[in-house]
Amino acid sequence: MQVSLPPNGGVVPVSTVVWSAHQPHRRSDEVTAEAVTVVEIRGALLRLRRATGLPVAFGGLVESGRPQVRISELSGTATAALRCLAVSSGSGLGGKAVALARPCAVADYSSSRHISHEYDVPVAAEGIRSVLAVPVVVRRRVRGVLYGALRSAQPLGDRALGAAVAVARDVEQTLVLRDEARDLLAAACTGPAKGAGAEAPGGSGDWEQVREAHAALRALAPRIADPVLRADLLAACGLLTAPRPADGPALAPRELDVLSWVAAGATNAAVAERLGLRPETVKGYLRSAMRKLGAHTRGEAVTAARRAGLLP
Repeated sequence: MQVSLPPNGGVVPVSTVVWSAHQPHRRSDEVTAEAVTVVEIRGALLRLRRATGLPVAFGGLVESGRPQVRISELSGTATAALRCLAVSSGSGLGGKAVALARPCAVADYSSSRHISHEYDVPVAAEGIRSVLAVPVVVRRRVRGVLYGALRSAQPLGDRALGAAVAVARDVEQTLVLRDEARDLLAAACTGPAKGAGAEAPGGSGDWEQVREAHAALRALAPRIADPVLRADLLAACGLLTAPRPADGPALAPRELDVLSWVAAGATNAAVAERLGLRPETVKGYLRSAMRKLGAHTRGEAVTAARRAGLLP
């Protein structure tokens, strides 16, 4: 079956993409985050070629403060004609995908009446004809575009387009996790830095936020594929707790994950939902943690874990 594209250019209209405000001076953490995202795009192009069978793939990120994609990553290309190409929102195939936040495809790029043709020269220089473009959309904002292409003019089937969309969704999920990790790390770094494990006067509202951040960081860490980022998250968790005595009790990672959410006030059902576990499994981890801590209740387990430097 072939891809059925409506006559408006192969996309379904959606609300206009909201672009971030231009920032003339970019912080170092923003530059680092973009570099990490570029690496993710690079890996996604290899996965796209494997999943779709398309011999050529390329892509890039939406530039900060500008409604355009800068093509920076190439895979399977024969020339450098597409490298550093700036594709404006609404222009060409990728620009249309960006503007409408929907995947689109053309069977023959140079002769298609559904796109504008500002980029025909570099496309022809690379020798590609049939092209698809899939936007990477995170929190309603287009962050980048993945392209796949053939060197012959023929319709791309539903299978190829669906596989390309699946790769883009994987990238989106990874970027969401990275964004969450960055936000949680920021929250952890701005929380109370002294007296971990002790209650602040007046109900310790700040400490409750720190404990929630600690639990969220631990829940997020197993979902991070990047080992460096995962290690950074777990290291941030350690910064939020008091020094651990050498002869103190030790808990398994999942036992500590469960106890972190219990300390933040979550019920077993809520813990199960946040960690993707069954309620019975949560109860089992909690019982095991209580036994290791010599506790008879949930509250005693939390108190003992804080004294042992396992929880903030």
